[in-house]
Amino acid sequence: MPNSEPLCLVIIPYDRKKDAAGKVVDYETVYRRLIVPAVEGAGLVPLRADEQRSGCLNFSQPLERLRYCDCALADISTGDPRVFYQLGIRLAVHPVPALLVYAAGCAHLPLEAEDLPAFPYRVSPHGQPMHEAKYRALLTQRLLELMDGAGESAVYRGVRGEGEEGRAQRERIAGRELHATVFANLLKKGRTGGIAALRELQSELGDLVEVDPADLVELLLSYRAVNGWGEMVELVRQMPPSLAGSVLVQQQLGLALNWSGEREQAEQVLRQLIARRGPSGDSYGILGRILKDGWEKALEKGDMELARELLQKSASAYLKGFEADWRSTYPGVNAVLLMELKDPADPRRREILPVVHYAVEQRIRSGAADYWDYATLLELAALSCYEAKGRDALGRSLAMVREAWEPETTARDLRLIREARQRRGAECPAWADYAEAELQKAAERGTARP
Repeated sequence: MPNSEPLCLVIIPYDRKKDAAGKVVDYETVYRRLIVPAVEGAGLVPLRADEQRSGCLNFSQPLERLRYCDCALADISTGDPRVFYQLGIRLAVHPVPALLVYAAGCAHLPLEAEDLPAFPYRVSPHGQPMHEAKYRALLTQRLLELMDGAGESAVYRGVRGEGEEGRAQRERIAGRELHATVFANLLKKGRTGGIAALRELQSELGDLVEVDPADLVELLLSYRAVNGWGEMVELVRQMPPSLAGSVLVQQQLGLALNWSGEREQAEQVLRQLIARRGPSGDSYGILGRILKDGWEKALEKGDMELARELLQKSASAYLKGFEADWRSTYPGVNAVLLMELKDPADPRRREILPVVHYAVEQRIRSGAADYWDYATLLELAALSCYEAKGRDALGRSLAMVREAWEPETTARDLRLIREARQRRGAECPAWADYAEAELQKAAERGTARP
């Protein structure tokens, strides 16, 4: 006889999984000791999304569960792609919102969980659930609240798009696309007019809380293109908290603070971001850049002790960024660069350099190459004294310059390599000196066409 109790779909990984920082979550134990008792306490029957209960493989079972279970709970702790695939289907086909849960302290939540109806629980260093009685009771309460107040979720309503509501939504989308095109053209003109023009455009936006977040991000990046560091910092302060706290905006805030001369505050922003959202190539890469700039300033002041400390910290940050994502070539090339600049040079650079070279070559082959990919090849060629590849990379990078600070940054890195080798009495290839001069000319022109 069919069970009349409502079913709770549980979307959760199997076995033990690690997050980006290596923290383990034992999902089998979490499911058995935390999720199942909490679900049953709410008068629901737990059912894992892709568990096979028949004797043979049945591909229709998981899809049926995603569509017909009365409610759903999804664990998004480590960003498991299978979990998000199943969660996406569930949200699209069922009107009752899903309850999202995650292990607090996991290093790399792929969503801004604090802005979603997401519930944290705690695990031990070995990935076992902690304070089980407390979190079971809280989860049960959340599930009861979800079922008592069940109504159509915004996702389900948005993707269904039926009748008059669907037509109205299509009109809103078309209006947003038209607005985005107009705003993009205004920003393009604003960049040409400089900081003053962008300020005027911002003043016309009115209350920033009501502005499309995508427009605010584009405005932020436009300020960056014209060196409006103070304007970037002020813009972030005026953004809605949910947008201001996002990974991209916090990364750009760190850069802007650094360029404004607030290095310590910039470093604090990035370290807090990494602690909150976990290690990534981009976040550690920006932190490495901030520390690298501090190292150069310490050298200028003659504070050699501080310079050595910051050089070590910067190299370590870049290396952590590369280890977080081996495809992230920016922290990789900078880790190798700073290892070259140490006195004596760090021998590990010889092991890492070919890995970075392979990663950037793969990116170029994928068709997604930009200025930085060819600039990375140029710096790697300078580090390995490979003239033919260096000259080819120089021409390609100059052809892809978008903003003046790009060739300026690469020219500075080539200068650092040259000066380090001069201090050690090592040979400095003449073609690398030529590349440095050409990049500096491109930076002074603002654009480059060799």
